[in-house]
Amino acid sequence: MDWTLAFGAVNVIALIAWIVLIALPRIPALLSGVLYLGVGLLCVAYVLGLVTVLSGLIPNEGGGADFTTIEGVRAIFASDAGVVIGWTHYLAFDLFVGLWIVRDADAKYISRWVQAPILLATFLAGPLGLIVWLIVREPAARRQGRFR
Repeated sequence: MDWTLAFGAVNVIALIAWIVLIALPRIPALLSGVLYLGVGLLCVAYVLGLVTVLSGLIPNEGGGADFTTIEGVRAIFASDAGVVIGWTHYLAFDLFVGLWIVRDADAKYISRWVQAPILLATFLAGPLGLIVWLIVREPAARRQGRFR
């Protein structure tokens, strides 16, 4: 398998989906596209990569999967396959979190100008964007009576 090509493909899918989330109108068809064509394709790519490596169909030059030690995890990411599969995992989850933020923010009438930097932070450093969103959403959720 050409892991460089796979790496480029998952990056393009994620980038297009993030552009849709940040810059385009929030119409249901576009948000569904982000979910099914963005998150969905990234999940499929992740599973296919994982299955091909774990089944031995494509050798992982970094060795077997050992998630119990730091050395084992380092060995997983020492191969192109491990990097691409791990990166795809990050891309899929960060995009899913970004989509949740968009839907939650729109439901709480949070300005797109406030959402944009939070989404950018989620795109670049997933947990950072998520924690910022959780802090920002709290007052809006209280105004809607969700935390009484």
